[in-house]
Amino acid sequence: MLVDSEAMREVVYDRRRRTLRIRFADGGWWQYFDVPQPVHNGLIEAESHGRYFHEHIRGRYRYERFDTPRSQV
Repeated sequence: MLVDSEAMREVVYDRRRRTLRIRFADGGWWQYFDVPQPVHNGLIEAESHGRYFHEHIRGRYRYERFDTPRSQV
């Protein structure tokens, strides 16, 4: 899902795997593991996606960078 944000461009969530994939403004994709669906919902619904990310996701979930998403969910 494309998002209107200065910090990020796209968010993809896989409910079955509980993975959250984010494409940031620099074009880099990062994948976060074991993210509960309510956290994803909060990110999508947040007035500021960047602020929500920093307050609720950054530093709380294991993550890795990858070049392109493996599949769009």
